[in-house]
Amino acid sequence: MNLKSYTSEFAYNLKLAYPVMLGMIGHTLVGFIDNVMVGQLGTAELAAVSLGNSFIFIAMSLGIGFSTAITPLVAEADGEGNVDKGKKAFNHGLFLCTVLGILLFLMIMGARPAMYYMKQPKEVVELAMPYLSLVAFSLIPLIMFQAFKQFADGLSETKYAMYATLLANVVNVVLNYIFIFGKFGMPQLGVVGAAIGTLASRVIMLIFIALLLRSKEKFKPYVDDNFNFRRLKKAILKKIINLGLPSSLQMFFEVAIFTVAIWLSGVLGKNPQAANQIALNLASMTFMVAIGLSVAAMIRVGNQKGLKNYVELRRIAFSIFILTIFIETVFALIFMLLNKELPKMYLDVNDVQNMADNAQVISLASKLLLVAAVFQISDGLQVVALGALRGMQDVRIPTLITFIAYWLIGFPICYFLGKEDVYGSVGIWIGLLAGLTASAVMLFWRFNYMTKKMILN
Repeated sequence: MNLKSYTSEFAYNLKLAYPVMLGMIGHTLVGFIDNVMVGQLGTAELAAVSLGNSFIFIAMSLGIGFSTAITPLVAEADGEGNVDKGKKAFNHGLFLCTVLGILLFLMIMGARPAMYYMKQPKEVVELAMPYLSLVAFSLIPLIMFQAFKQFADGLSETKYAMYATLLANVVNVVLNYIFIFGKFGMPQLGVVGAAIGTLASRVIMLIFIALLLRSKEKFKPYVDDNFNFRRLKKAILKKIINLGLPSSLQMFFEVAIFTVAIWLSGVLGKNPQAANQIALNLASMTFMVAIGLSVAAMIRVGNQKGLKNYVELRRIAFSIFILTIFIETVFALIFMLLNKELPKMYLDVNDVQNMADNAQVISLASKLLLVAAVFQISDGLQVVALGALRGMQDVRIPTLITFIAYWLIGFPICYFLGKEDVYGSVGIWIGLLAGLTASAVMLFWRFNYMTKKMILN
């Protein structure tokens, strides 16, 4: 095949992916907005949000990863033209996501005391505690929202989740402004105000998407208003769990190593932790673009699996891989060229009282962004390859691959190079680079092997 056979798919791939990109960037913007607004209060407050969110990111990875099981099942049913099969996948998936959201909230609440034993700065822990409690509760509406989102994605309707997320961001900005800084007669709550904004925005996001999908003709055959526990089928629950659990572990293994990077940075001090949070937040936003392409791969591969057209499945997936390389190269150049300017968005450079701290954070964050620039392509490719494999409902071996890449390769490098007397924060990020690159290489090899095997059989 010539290059045009792949580039001809770019327009449709982007049509599917861009609403997911914007929606996922919207999720990250909730954290970005919290960071920028709280950062005006000082580096300790910024580090507290970072520490609290490190727990939330782990729980979110499990919940969002699990919910992705809904998309390939609905996409396959859509490819087959089987409405009843798609309806069952959605209803059972929504039930499981609701249960999981509650369990994740309880898990975070039980894990909160661990912050006192993590060698983090005491003032940071004290600020993080109340923030974490409120944001933990927001996991319930967030994971329920994910079920609706993944269902709509499976029907190739990716824009509705984007609308909900954009609305949530507007709500978050307004409430943050009111409660963090104490506007319109409200008390100044600082980091707790940021948590209130996050919780309220996620509740509104869930309500909005549920009402929106119920109002659209395409979704009405799938949405069941008369939910009954007796109608739950053990076989369907088991199928979703068998797909969802490995998918959640895949995301967990990656997010957990970035979370460990936050904790290791905290051991180095509040300024390295704040710098890590800035670089991580920026890298997360470019990662959400890759997730959009990953969802496009999952949908399109799932459709072709339903049609049993494996040659086309492979061609379409490769078109998304090539598109990913193009986009991630642009992000790498942006990080390299603007590595000293981007961190300045997060801190008040004119704050005389905290000038020395802010200067150190900006200097360190600019170095971390150079490492982030290097891993843009491998980070994008690994998540898109995962999406394609999920679309094929191949999840077990990819789960093992992600464990090896991040925890047998990436983590030891993070730990040993991240010591204060070695490379410190930069060493931690070199470990992240190694893990992401190993993951990209092995997952791409897996996809190449599996698709060739499917075509030959």
